Amino acid sequence: MPRRLVITKAGSPSVLDVIEMSMPEPKEGEVCIEVHYAGINFADTLMRLGLYQPRPAFPFTPGYEVSGTIHSLGKGIKDLSVGQRVVAAMPNGGQSSHVLAASSRVIPLPDEMSLEKAAAMPVTYLTAHHMLHHLGNLKSTDSVLIHGGAGGVGTAALQLCQWAGVSKVWATASGHKAEIIKKYNAIPIDRHNQDFVEVIKQATKGRGVDHILDPISGENLKRSLKVLAMGGKVYSFGMSAAAPTSKRSLLKAYFAWRKTPKLDPLKMMSRNQGIFGVHMGTWDNEEVIAEQLKRIMNGVETGVLDPVIDSVFAVEDAAKAHQHIHDAKNIGKVLLKFK
Repeated sequence: MPRRLVITKAGSPSVLDVIEMSMPEPKEGEVCIEVHYAGINFADTLMRLGLYQPRPAFPFTPGYEVSGTIHSLGKGIKDLSVGQRVVAAMPNGGQSSHVLAASSRVIPLPDEMSLEKAAAMPVTYLTAHHMLHHLGNLKSTDSVLIHGGAGGVGTAALQLCQWAGVSKVWATASGHKAEIIKKYNAIPIDRHNQDFVEVIKQATKGRGVDHILDPISGENLKRSLKVLAMGGKVYSFGMSAAAPTSKRSLLKAYFAWRKTPKLDPLKMMSRNQGIFGVHMGTWDNEEVIAEQLKRIMNGVETGVLDPVIDSVFAVEDAAKAHQHIHDAKNIGKVLLKFK
């Protein structure tokens, strides 16, 4: 029987449940995918806490990416076939045994790519690629600071920087995660025992860096702006500062929001700086998404990109998976297994 994960209400991981559902039927231009693996992102945990927008009304099924095989096809689709192995980027609802996806967001997989690696690719690499390349026009001579460098988006960004030939890359993470950052020729900064502002200022002789990827926000974003170079860009793509634990605390979320800097456009204008808010779940230009996914797929096929998978949890253990992410134990991507 088809089933799906649901967030029943705002709260701790205990509010997650797995329920049965009817088999979805694809409409014209849609593909029904039998899901083998679905990715979990920190955004899913924030939605569970009721701290992330936009999100559907409770109860709902989260999930932005899946891999699996095509179960059925809607009318008008000629370049895909039933039984074909695919990966898909979803606007939401991906953590189900069967999902409907627009054919433009479905990409066939080469035989040598595993379904696990495929499920770890869409959101993390698409988010990192969108920030660094589509918005940032990344050049090999640029410098980059990546917060959360050992996470899913972080490891994707590190690989994209390496692919682009960028040699000046720093990444913050817990000290025990330094090796994964060094693996991609970046310099690790221990987020608990080092001041990244001092490290960057000293390393760049006060100039700062050209690109800063920040999924933390709050005070961290305010301090990031202190090391943004003339003409630099900040990409804000999350607010993990609002959820320091797996329990819902509106007070902590409020204080994190209060510490988020109030931006002064005139001040940023004088330094030719920019800040982007990035949420790929709301990006609706399908052409841009398809173009970037194809380039990412090419990178994976040629071996220059290699999704880092931390762990795989059965969908029935989704609460454990969420807690694992909240505890910052993961290095790379966390997946849910359906098939």
